[in-house]
Amino acid sequence: MVKIRLKRMGAKKKPFYRIVVADSRSPRDGRFIEEIGYYDPLKDPAVISINEEKALDWLKKGVQLSDTAKALFNKAGVLKNASGEGQ
Repeated sequence: MVKIRLKRMGAKKKPFYRIVVADSRSPRDGRFIEEIGYYDPLKDPAVISINEEKALDWLKKGVQLSDTAKALFNKAGVLKNASGEGQ
């Protein structure tokens, strides 16, 4: 199964995350299919950057979102755009 999830990057105590499309069996920081954005929680306010076109394309293909990725997509307004597209 393919999922959209976070990949941890950065130094110790200074994390930032890449939002990636990866096989659910691969390790958290291991192989991934495509990078579609990033999340930096240390900035104030936190920076969320998602390539909406790629994200919506993967969601149409039936990719599952991790819980954290779903929260970030809601905060960035990507899921709202996905539901509004079909109308």
